[in-house]
Amino acid sequence: MAAPELTSPAIDQVLGELERVVAELEAGDLPLESALKRFEDGVRLARQGGQLLDAVEQRVEMLLEGRDGTAPFPGTNEDDDDGGDDDDSV
Repeated sequence: MAAPELTSPAIDQVLGELERVVAELEAGDLPLESALKRFEDGVRLARQGGQLLDAVEQRVEMLLEGRDGTAPFPGTNEDDDDGGDDDDSV
């Protein structure tokens, strides 16, 4: 699989476009059909941005792996298969 930066725009570009979409929608000047189209664009950009951020987090984790035997980010301990937080729920 190719690296995300080779197949998709940079995270800054995605976030910039998402900000423009949000500003257009918040202005409230768009006709309903145009607003719906821009909303769909925003959802697509949000998902794309999330995927890019996930890829960056994985790269950082790989770079930091093994430095001191701990996970570089809270909640990313590979030994915790259930995703954590079960003990905190009420």
